[in-house]
Formats: sequence, structure tokens, C-alpha cells
Amino acid sequence: MRAQEGHGLLIDSLPGERAKQLDRETFGSLGFGGATLGNLYAPVPDEVAQDTIRAAVEIGVRYFDTAPHYGFGLSEKRLGTTLRELDSGGRLIVSTKVGRKLAPRTGIDTTVPRQGFVTPEPYESEFDYTYDSVMRTYEGSLRRLQRERIDILFVHDIGRVTHGDSHPSRFAEFMNGGYRAMSELRTSGAVGAIGIGVNETQVCEEALAHADFDVVLLAGRYTLLEQDALDTFLPLCERRGVRIVVGGPYNSGILATGVRRAGAVNYNYSAAPQEIIARAAAIESICDAHAVPLPAAALQFPLSHPQVLTVVPGMGTREQARQAADYLRRPVPQALWAELRAAGLIRPDAPVPPATSSPTHEWPEYFD
Repeated sequence: MRAQEGHGLLIDSLPGERAKQLDRETFGSLGFGGATLGNLYAPVPDEVAQDTIRAAVEIGVRYFDTAPHYGFGLSEKRLGTTLRELDSGGRLIVSTKVGRKLAPRTGIDTTVPRQGFVTPEPYESEFDYTYDSVMRTYEGSLRRLQRERIDILFVHDIGRVTHGDSHPSRFAEFMNGGYRAMSELRTSGAVGAIGIGVNETQVCEEALAHADFDVVLLAGRYTLLEQDALDTFLPLCERRGVRIVVGGPYNSGILATGVRRAGAVNYNYSAAPQEIIARAAAIESICDAHAVPLPAAALQFPLSHPQVLTVVPGMGTREQARQAADYLRRPVPQALWAELRAAGLIRPDAPVPPATSSPTHEWPEYFD
């Protein structure tokens, strides 16, 4: 059951747990993206993955996102094992996803990438948005995560960008089946909130016209490099009271590395086109002029929008977790935002962080 309380939507808790609300105070400014825990593009030793999760908890991260697709169950297993040790009271916030089921595979080479993951798990993921598949996927996630409930359940990668001409049939499959399953899980209290986890805004607007969601995990579409979500999507979320988790704040890497290093520059999961490289280079030059690291500006920018709950970069090592926390602490002068706006590099209607003489985001202790 859901209820309005104070300034955020309540995520009901089990007896003995404290309530979790969909607000910045509860989630914190920095979340943890779990794709790297699934050996995204390259193997990650168990001890490194577990140490990265520990580092995130140590710096105050309260929200962890994962999915069965990430390493075909490996990310959920690693997160579940580590949080069972660190969070026996279930006070941290965990989200996972449905819409991609794990299909067994035999005779496969687990040393090469499959769907982007180098994983020992003998599965691959297949899209399935039916009622029964969503229920089975949810139950499998509970087992791998070793938790009694899931705080947020997202439908994974629905939309035309992913499915092309198959989008209408996939969307109907979800609305007639998978959404009904997610809604039942929310009503029963088995999950605290439901949402959409995608890389596009159009399907979110389409879904919100037909159904009731609490939160959207939007990857790469509201960043220092892209703000088209301000046109219609974010105003719709404000009217409907839907909160936003900003995933992919570095646009798949270009805003983390900049464009001056040797080698490929990644944008939107592939090599960046020249016009994107030029735009990122202009942003990077202004950041350099103000002695602000590009990724610091990239992490802080989306947090200024009132609908944004938290920002979720990928973290593959202890150092990357600590670096992300440091980026959020870096003071960013108002002159930097003003110069980006004057150059047409951020939209005039995009909120920016307020002037402050102290670090933008503090890290209070999460555990009492």
C-alpha cells in the first residue's frame, strides 16, 4: 500500500523497518549503478565487486540499482551477498527490474562478452513482458538479492528505441500483462514502488498516459549534454508527482573522461559522433577555465531539477565510488553555469545548483 506523507511518497516497510520515502533526504544525492557488478564488458573479480559495494556504503550511498540482465543474475547475486552482510536490517534501498527473463544456455563460451557481459552465469536475457514472466522474474530477483522485499521494481528497456517496429506489440504485452503484475505487487506491499527504467522519454509519456507509476529511472536523457526532457517529459512528471532517478549521468563515458584522452570516446553505448564530441569539448573547456572537473559538473547538474531523486553513475572500483562522492562535494561557481548557459551549452530553462560557499552535497552517516 502507498500513502502520501510529508514531502515524499512513502515506500511502506516491513515491521521493524523505518519507512522509506521517495525524496532526496531518504535516497541521498548519489546512488549506485549495478551494471559493472555483472562484469559489463570485462570480468571483475568477486572481491573487487564486493569491495566496491562496501566502499559505496562507507561513503554514505543509500540506494542501489541492479537488474537480472546485468551479468544474467551475477550483479544481483553479488549485491545480495554483500548487502546481507552490511545491511541486515534492510535499511538501504534496492531496485531491480523485470521485462527481461533469464533463459538457460548450454555449450556457451563464458569468457567472451554476451549481450555486453563477460559472465560465468549460464543464461542470456530475453524480453518477456507477460504477467507470468514478470512474476517469475521478480521471484528470482528476491532469491538472488536475498531480501524479503524489493523497494522499487522497474520495467526494463521498454520502448521504440529498444524494440523498433515491435514496440506496439511489446507495449501492449506489457500493459495487458506485466504492468498488471507490477501493480499487484505494489498493492500487496511486496514491492514499495514501481517504475520505468529506460533510455528514452517518449515511452515514459506513453506509459504515463495509460498507467500509474511512481518513479522513472531515465538513463542518459537528462544530463549536462542533453536536456530535451525539459520540453514535455519533466513537466509531465511534475504534474503527476513522478520522481526521476538519473542514470547514465556521464552519457556512457564522454562526460567522465572528456574528449582529450587518446582512444575512443563513448556516448550512448557506442562511439561518439563528431557533433557530440564538439559539444562535450566546449563544455569541458569551460569547466577547465573554472578549475572544475568535467564529471563534477556532470554529476551535480541534474540534481538541481526538483523532480530528480538521485543520480546513479556506474562504479566499478572502490576508487571510483570515492571519486564520485568527491565530485559531488566540489564547489562549482555560479559563473560556470552562467557561461555554459550563455554559450548555449545548457538550456536557459534548466535549473542549476544554487550559489554556495560550502560543498554542494554532504554525506551524513546513514546508519544510526
